[in-house]
Amino acid sequence: MTHVLVPIDGSETATEALQYALELFESPELTVLYVIELGSAGPTSPGWLDGELQSAAEAEAESALEEAAEIATATGASVETAVGVGRPARSIVDQADDREVDHIVMGSHGRDGASRLLLGSVAETVVRRAPVPVTVVR
Repeated sequence: MTHVLVPIDGSETATEALQYALELFESPELTVLYVIELGSAGPTSPGWLDGELQSAAEAEAESALEEAAEIATATGASVETAVGVGRPARSIVDQADDREVDHIVMGSHGRDGASRLLLGSVAETVVRRAPVPVTVVR
């Protein structure tokens, strides 16, 4: 069984990446990852999130992960969800390494639609640094 990591962020391209992974791999073992990006530095430490912002980010992560799990389990895939905190590209690469995944399938651009020529900066960094093959869905 192929272990596939699919980072999601609630964007349409992330959902398309999840659906593509389910089509590409027969009965994959999926890890669906949502990364909570740290906010602006606060009064006491770098990357600080106040309680209200953290709660909102956790609720958003939970909602996106539930939706992704519903899509994946409807196809019979084995699904595990995970939440990372920090820089998205680094968290994705670290999770791929820690969880010994065989492949990463991700959207080319996230919610913010930021682009750098052909790929978003997170996708570009993951492609360069990942320890496994990466499929980018646009």
